[in-house]
Amino acid sequence: MNDRDRLSAALELSSRSSSDFDLNPDVVLPAGRKLRPAGVLVPVLNHPQGARMLLTKRSSKLKHHPGQIAFPGGKQDDTDADVVAAALREANEEVGLPASQVTVLGTLPTHETVTGFLMTPVIGWIDTPFQTCPEPGEVAEVFHVPLAHVTDVREFLIQSRRWRGTRRHYYTVPFGPYYIWGATARILRGLADRMEAI
Repeated sequence: MNDRDRLSAALELSSRSSSDFDLNPDVVLPAGRKLRPAGVLVPVLNHPQGARMLLTKRSSKLKHHPGQIAFPGGKQDDTDADVVAAALREANEEVGLPASQVTVLGTLPTHETVTGFLMTPVIGWIDTPFQTCPEPGEVAEVFHVPLAHVTDVREFLIQSRRWRGTRRHYYTVPFGPYYIWGATARILRGLADRMEAI
């Protein structure tokens, strides 16, 4: 089974929604909280040596998650038809990926962030190369990692740090100089679990 078929098969499996609080069961989330819908594109590039996933390093000047490794994406605007459209629009704005080059394979369950977003990860397959063009106000760097690395459950670690007076645990899946953690790593761990199950 090739990488694209494996991804498609993984997306057919069911799993629950995730959140930044999954490894911190003592956190009590307020009932009736309002979450802002957002879409992130999980772009997977066809490559002769095996599929690769595109990720970004966010600008250190951003209000939310500055300097972190992230998928291209953002909040759903009123002009977006849905979160998939939001993810495709944001990927075009942030890294110069034309929506016409993306085949949407499906979506993963939503993910709630500590910053109040309800993110829908959209898995997109890109068959033809494109010239990345990082948006300087939002993206410090665009890079690729092997799909096999970020979808292998053995590559994930659980780490922790102090946050707002308590110890917070989270997934990481480091690659070279890139420290992939938080929401991005949690979403990838969910995908890795699915890939292992097929």
